[in-house]
Order: sequence, then structure tokens, then C-alpha cells
Amino acid sequence: MAEKLAPEKRHSFVHNGQTVFEWDQTLDEVNMYINLPPNVHAKQLYCKIQSKHVEVGIKGNPPYLNHDLTCPVKMDSSFWTKEDDVMHITLTKRDKGQTWASPIVGEGQLDPYATDIEQKRLMLQRFQEENPGFDFSQAQFTGNCPDPRTFMGGISSG
Repeated sequence: MAEKLAPEKRHSFVHNGQTVFEWDQTLDEVNMYINLPPNVHAKQLYCKIQSKHVEVGIKGNPPYLNHDLTCPVKMDSSFWTKEDDVMHITLTKRDKGQTWASPIVGEGQLDPYATDIEQKRLMLQRFQEENPGFDFSQAQFTGNCPDPRTFMGGISSG
């Protein structure tokens, strides 16, 4: 049932008509997807993930991305992979349940309406995680959605 509450679509950060990256998020992670040029092998790529910064590129070239992250991440459980012609960066949120408006500071921010939709979806993911026998995929909030990190005592670490 949790897959019903997965992100429906990826958000895109577009600059000068070009998609820089796409992204989505769960309670635990922010995923970034970067389309690579043809014939780039994983050994040619680098991705340096720090607690509040990410740098990505092809070795021997200026960085493609070199930005501060919106929120801190757990460096020891964040990683990247190459899947076909896409670099997939998985950033593990330091603060589980925090709603990110964008992976990187000042770029591609979601508007308030889209941020609210994300927060509601993450709240339902939290309910689903804490109550695995129930299906929250059709649940709706009226009015403001509570913060999934702090609602009713916060997220349990168990």
C-alpha cells in the first residue's frame, strides 16, 4: 500500500529551457535524476555529497552542479548510481519527514501549493508507515496539513 503514496511524478528544475535535473522525495530521501550525455561511463562521473552541499560532474570538466542543499543530509547513507543514461543521486534526509521545496538552495523551488501537496503526501506516508495494516492512499486533509516531523510527538525512530 505504501507504493500508492509514492511520488506521482518528478519535479523538474529547468534553466534556460534545459532540464537541469528532476527530483522527488519520500519521508526519508530526496532523489535527484540527471540526464547524462551519451556514452558517459560511471567511472567518468563524480559526485561529492556533503551534509549541506553537492557537487556533480564529469571528471576533468567544470562541475555540472555545485550547490548548497536546501536541508542537511546523512552523508553515510547518501549515494549515487548510474542507471542507463541517468545519474540517480539519493540524499538521505537528516530530518526524516521534512518537506523539501527543492534539493538545492534557491533553484527550482516548488510554489506554495506544490509544497503543500508534497507535505500532505509525506504526512500520509508517515501514517502508512506507522499503521501498515491501513490504506491511507485515498485520505485527504481539509485545511492546513500538520508537519509530518512534529505532528503528535514526531516521527518514531523505531
